[in-house]
Amino acid sequence: MASDHVIVTTTVDGEAAARELAAGVVAARLGACAQIVPITSVYRWEGAVRTEPEWRVEIKTTAARAEAVVAHLSQVHPYDVPEVVVTPIAGGSDAYLAWVSAETG
Repeated sequence: MASDHVIVTTTVDGEAAARELAAGVVAARLGACAQIVPITSVYRWEGAVRTEPEWRVEIKTTAARAEAVVAHLSQVHPYDVPEVVVTPIAGGSDAYLAWVSAETG
């Protein structure tokens, strides 16, 4: 069940910022949908290990739209060095993946 779909993931420091990023991507038809999840991140920044609350945004889109999503997030993201990663979707519901394609086409 191969797929030409991906999940683009990013994180931000607040729910309002997460909602804004998600809504912008969906409104521009770059992503079919986005889930927003509160998380705790542990990372090294400027020589110190930090533990901070963040909000993960997972955007479902097609592989063909992934580069445009990454470019969009890079332009509007509030962080200096944002996490923006693309993960292939190996398979899933054919109906759902067709919907993702239709919403981003």
